[in-house]
Amino acid sequence: MNDYRLSRREVLHLGAGAAGAVLGLWRNVLAGVPAAKRIPIGLQLYSVREDCQKDLPRVLEAVAKMGYEGVEFAGYYGRSAKELRKLLDQNGLRCCGTHTGLDTLLGDALAATVEFNQILGNPYLIVPWMAHEKLVTVEACKKTAQLFNELAEKVKEKGMYVGYHAHAGDFQKVGDQTAWDLFFSFCSPQVVMQMDVGNCLGGGGDPYASIEKFPGRSKTIHLKEHGGPPGACIGDGQVDWKRVFQLCETVGGTQWYIVEQEAYGQRTPLQAVQRCLENLKKMGK
Repeated sequence: MNDYRLSRREVLHLGAGAAGAVLGLWRNVLAGVPAAKRIPIGLQLYSVREDCQKDLPRVLEAVAKMGYEGVEFAGYYGRSAKELRKLLDQNGLRCCGTHTGLDTLLGDALAATVEFNQILGNPYLIVPWMAHEKLVTVEACKKTAQLFNELAEKVKEKGMYVGYHAHAGDFQKVGDQTAWDLFFSFCSPQVVMQMDVGNCLGGGGDPYASIEKFPGRSKTIHLKEHGGPPGACIGDGQVDWKRVFQLCETVGGTQWYIVEQEAYGQRTPLQAVQRCLENLKKMGK
């Protein structure tokens, strides 16, 4: 057996912070504690929607070459599920979600939506937006949550999830809570809480507190910057990304980080999403 002990001189040379990290790592190794699983990074294609409209195959090839591991759809650009799956497979990409309207999950439409997403290999059916009145009162939040609970139960046997994506308006107060927190307090753990960090902060919410309040519910999360210069990419604004990652990787149950960029500054959309990924990699992601 190899001797992995560090000498006192080596520990002092490393410095307190680095030495603590190294010693902590070896304690975990010797104790048989598995290392934290790396969370893959996907791209919400709404970020580059105009490019997708012009030439979807070229965009998928480009984002794969950048290093993105998956994509989340917000529209299918007139293509069938089989066509989309072929494009994903050709580029080594996975589908990490679809933004699909609530109407596509209701009644007879649900079966077709499930089949479409099964072909894509996607388990995450995320409702991107709902009318204001669905979350405007306690009773409305409760009623809407019951609908999502029922839908989540229907797709559970398929290994799929239903979820809801955050917009700024979801963080208005309903009594002493935000509509977002109230809604998810009525939802079952099977309903995905797709936090959008930038949208939440823009609406006056606290994304860190919400992720922590609902453990295991952030199976996918949108990484979007807030503040900073016009068109700020991830890492160029005011979001405490270290805290976001720490929460996602300990209590959030996060399976995918998904970049969504809606402002570009002097960059093209493709340049902006590349900058986001480059900055995430600099942060160790």
